[in-house]
Amino acid sequence: MKVLFFGASGMVGGGVLRECLLAADVERVVSIGRSALLLDHPKLVQVVRPHFATDTSEITDDDLRNVDACFFCLGVSASGLSEEKYTALTYSLTMAVAERLSSISPQASFVYVSGAGADSSEQGSSMWARVRGKTENALLRLPFKHVHVLRPAVIQPLNNAVSKTDSYRIFYKVLSPLLTFGRKLFPSYVLTTEVIGQAMLQIARRGAPVSVLNAAAIYEVACSSVEANSKR
Repeated sequence: MKVLFFGASGMVGGGVLRECLLAADVERVVSIGRSALLLDHPKLVQVVRPHFATDTSEITDDDLRNVDACFFCLGVSASGLSEEKYTALTYSLTMAVAERLSSISPQASFVYVSGAGADSSEQGSSMWARVRGKTENALLRLPFKHVHVLRPAVIQPLNNAVSKTDSYRIFYKVLSPLLTFGRKLFPSYVLTTEVIGQAMLQIARRGAPVSVLNAAAIYEVACSSVEANSKR
């Protein structure tokens, strides 16, 4: 597979990227970002587009061509942002990329990392949830081979995956032992970045039973990936 990647510098994205580079059936990963990652790997192609978050025309058609799967892990916290600004960074940016990609590589699977609590009705009181729900709904209407939305809740970063948000980094550092304990008790609710990556790869390979996957569904898909690999 050729995987197109957005958001590789984030906590979830970094964990998912690691799983992509480890996967035997992933031939190439094209990561588009505003700056280069501090990572070198024979499968990884880094495309630096410094202003693409505000000007998606920086992304060329060649960047979007011959893609088998697109993993969209970009996301920002809504804290301190107006609805207009959060919508621009969440809905408008995602759709500008996805709409172009669907016209150039309609054979691709598009896997979008959203969040638990996203509001599919687009009518709730929570601003971030409405915007996420609006983004999910619009993506699901695009003519890709598959579109799937992941809604993880509690996430434990593994393998040196680190959040870019200061408060989140402190949270994960302080609560790491509790997250480990919680994951042992409730593995289908406390997901790791590793599990999310495995699930996204399996979705790219075979799709998923539902379009919108909550934490338990993400875990189930990831387990099916591990089981399939163990039988090879």
